[in-house]
This record gives sequence, structure tokens and C-alpha cells, in this order.
Amino acid sequence: MPLYETHVGMECHAELLTESKMFCGCRNEFGGEPNTRTCPVCLGLPGSLPVFNKKAIEHVVRTALALNCTISLHSVFHRKNYFYPDLPKGYQISQYGNTPIGVNGWLEIEKPDGTTKKIHITRVHLEEDTGKLIHSDGAGYSVVDYNRSSVPLMEIVTAFPPDIESAEEARLYAETLRSILIYLGVSDGKMEQGSLRAEPNPSVRPVGSDTFGTKTELKNLNSFRSVQRGIEYEAQRQIEVIESGGRVTQETRGWDDEKGISFSQRSKEVEQEYRYFPEPDLIPLEFDPEWLESLRAELPELPNAKKRRLMEQYGLPATDAAQLVLERETADYFEQAARGVKDTKAVANWMLGDLARLANASGLAIHAAPIPPAALAEMVGLIESGAMTGKIAKTVIEEMFATGKSAPQVVQEKGLTVSGADEVAGIVAKVVAANPDVVAKIKAGNDKSIGFLVGQVMKESKGRAKPDDVNRLLREEMDKL
Repeated sequence: MPLYETHVGMECHAELLTESKMFCGCRNEFGGEPNTRTCPVCLGLPGSLPVFNKKAIEHVVRTALALNCTISLHSVFHRKNYFYPDLPKGYQISQYGNTPIGVNGWLEIEKPDGTTKKIHITRVHLEEDTGKLIHSDGAGYSVVDYNRSSVPLMEIVTAFPPDIESAEEARLYAETLRSILIYLGVSDGKMEQGSLRAEPNPSVRPVGSDTFGTKTELKNLNSFRSVQRGIEYEAQRQIEVIESGGRVTQETRGWDDEKGISFSQRSKEVEQEYRYFPEPDLIPLEFDPEWLESLRAELPELPNAKKRRLMEQYGLPATDAAQLVLERETADYFEQAARGVKDTKAVANWMLGDLARLANASGLAIHAAPIPPAALAEMVGLIESGAMTGKIAKTVIEEMFATGKSAPQVVQEKGLTVSGADEVAGIVAKVVAANPDVVAKIKAGNDKSIGFLVGQVMKESKGRAKPDDVNRLLREEMDKL
């Protein structure tokens, strides 16, 4: 059997963070009682006319700039005609042809080995979302909720030929894109709510072939894990179809995450079937170059640039920096906590370790934890000064999280002060006397065994002994024997 290579195009849809819908004044909000946020415009009733949402247009322009796109100074909306229950007008207002808002952009993904890869983007355009079909199990019918109808939806499409050559790269692309959208504040990126939808178009071909295989489009992927699993499964399915003498059909396929399989939904439409034509009820968009430059100047520092800066400015390893920049607010929390702290790596360790554990257990993001950045910095400072040990700090941070109290308050109220050298010396002598076999091993040259004695001293002191004091006093006690 020949070797095959995978190629993946990506279509990603992001619902935009606006107060109202794309072409009407209905509230743009997730969920709610079905069909309570609708009006004649988003229901497509005769005689109703759409009006642009300026904020949605601005969001798409800012995204296109952040993705290194060229902005079309003249941009046109079209009608995309098809009939489906979730589309009350019988057409979707979208953008088609060579005048989407953004064209010819790119973003960089960082692979696990530290190398980067540029993924080219052919277009960033604006359209309206459809309603939501709700299927009743066993009832034999479906109902439609039009609350989502006409919510502003941005589509980002990668270029052809595809730059993405594996399921892992597709996942990294989706993760990177989501971070950018969240940093820009244009989308909340909640895949589980459909705010961000990744629709891969995988195909396979024999290694060495210069002809791309037939692609399929995967739907219903509501997590990054599903994106990777779905592409891996679909690529293998296509290979098996080809090897069995069949032909891959261009179609839309759903993804069953529980079963880990894709399934056929419908044949993939071609452009001619949509009968695109310019939307007669909307004037073309004309962008002022000076306005575009003002938006470019206001773009925030984006995740990859922030990651590199955190590594350079604070001496963080790539893995820590990558985790911190996943959410803009988390990176901001770190920088606030790191001010005035010598060991900035310790701040990252506490954030990504104990604080993340406590926050996750409470259903919170790290930056939303009830420990302000200054309070975490104060705790790390106590460890640096020797006023508190790392072991004590584990107890302290849990109490801080539960009560909102500061580290000094917790230490004082719980009696968690550090043991003095005289007290530690007594504990050391007791531990050494109780473990003659371990002492013999150390005297015989097995220095690793001293770790056992250190652990016993820390246990006896309930974590209140300074590690430096313990090691020094153990060596002094050893020298007496």
C-alpha cells in the first residue's frame, strides 16, 4: 500500500461580540427562551430591510488586520441562495467574489518541537448566522429556534493549496486563531456554545502525487480535540476507500464525538448552486484608509508576540509562557503579580500549579481566582525572604483562595511561622538518632539517602523548617558522628 499524505483546508466561523444582531436591533446573546429575540428583519418577513451593524464590521476589519490581510477598500455583500428550515429568508446575506473585507493574510502556528509554520489565509469575510435546528429524539420532527438567526458571523478561510498537512497542525491552527480572536475582543471563542466553529476540509493523496485528493467537510466539531480526532479518522477513512477501489465523494460529513466516527450528511454544494448575486438592499462598504490605519494602531499585543516577550523579559520557559498567554487576562494577571518579585518563574509556577488547580475545581479561570495578583506576589515575596517555606505556602494559598485573606494574615492566624534554627537543630538530632541505618548509608558514601532524612525533618516540623537550615544542620550532625 502506498504512503499517503494529508492536506487540510480550514473554514472557521466566529460569532461576533456585539450588543445587537447583524442587520437588526435584536439582542445578540447566547441561549434564552426560543424565538424571543426575533423581529421581521431576522425572520425574513416581506417588506423588512436590513441595516448594517457598524461594530460587527469593525470587528472583522480588526481581525483581518491582525491576520496580516490586505483590506478591500470596496467590499460588497451578496445573497447566497439555498433552502433550509434554519434560513427563514431562503438566502443568507454573505460576501462572495473578490471583495471580502480581508484577503491574502496569514498566521503562524508553533509546533511542539518549537518550530513555527505560516498558514496562509485567503479571505476574512462577514455574514449572518442561521437559526438553530433542534431535533426531537424519536418524535420524528425537528423545531427551529431563530434567536441565532442574523447574529453577526465572521468566516476565516485558509488558502489553497493547503498549508496544513496534519490533524495536529489543524488543531494548532484553530487554537492559535481562537487566542487571537479572544485577544482582539471580537469573539468569546466558546466552541461548546457554537461561538467558534471549526470546519476542516481534509483530503489525502499518495506521497509524490501532484494532484490533490477529493476533500470532505467535517461538521459538529465542538472542541480542539474533536478537530484533531475528526481529521485523523476522516483521513484514514478516505485512504481505506481509495485502497478498496472506491472513490472519495465530495460531501459534508457530521462528527460523532462519542463514537469517534464521521457520517455522511449531504453532498457538497458547488458555488453555482447558490446563485450568488449582490444584495440589493445594502450599499457597498467603502473604507477610509485613515480609519483603517487608526484601527491598526490600536491592535493589542497578540499571543505569539506576548509569548516571546514573556520569555525574554521574565526568563520563562516556552511551555510556561505558552500556557500563560492562552487567555489575555491570565497573561495580564501574571505581569501584575511579577512586578517587584525577584523569582518571576516562581510566580508562573504558583499560577499554573496550585492556583490553576484551585480555580479549575471552582469552575473559574486563573485570572478570576479570588486571589488578586498583588496578594500572590506578596506570598511569593514571603517565600523569597525566608519568612515562609514552600510547603507552608501550599497551605496558605488554599486558605487565601477560600477566605480572600492575605498571606501574612493566614500565617499569623494559623501559627504557620517558620521554625528557628535552634528548634530545627533539635528535630534534626532526633531524626538522625532514629535512623541509624540511613545514617550508615550516608557515611558509606550514599549521599542520595540524605533526602530521606530531609523529608523526615520537614514532616516533624510540619513544613515550617527552612530547607536550607535542614540541609546545613543535617550535614553538621553527620560530621559529628
